[in-house]
Amino acid sequence: MLDHVSIPVADVDRAAAFYDTVLATLGLIRQKERPGAIGYGPPSRKAPVFWILARGSQAGARAGLGLHLSFQAPDRASVDAFHAEALRSGGQDAGPPGVRPEYTMPFYGAFVLDLDGYKIEAVYRGES
Repeated sequence: MLDHVSIPVADVDRAAAFYDTVLATLGLIRQKERPGAIGYGPPSRKAPVFWILARGSQAGARAGLGLHLSFQAPDRASVDAFHAEALRSGGQDAGPPGVRPEYTMPFYGAFVLDLDGYKIEAVYRGES
């Protein structure tokens, strides 16, 4: 089981402005901040589950290499809100909200590319 995930970003402040609004649609908030890093998680958990980190060098992980992060959504409306807010905040569409029967059902999800080009997803796995 994963405890948390972190991704390197080109500009922490720019990425934070994007993730603050996009992850809020899924109930995730800023939980920790330190120089060059911000952690997000649900209010019910003390430790962040997702971190954005200032990219130290081009030798580390970077967007476009198949990294894909999926966030659980509490319902379909949250998936829709996640997608809409990501596009309003400068993200690019990578798959609109919808049922995808080719995946393990039940599955209702949406995909976007964040400001650094990472593919992020919101998925609701409950029944409609």
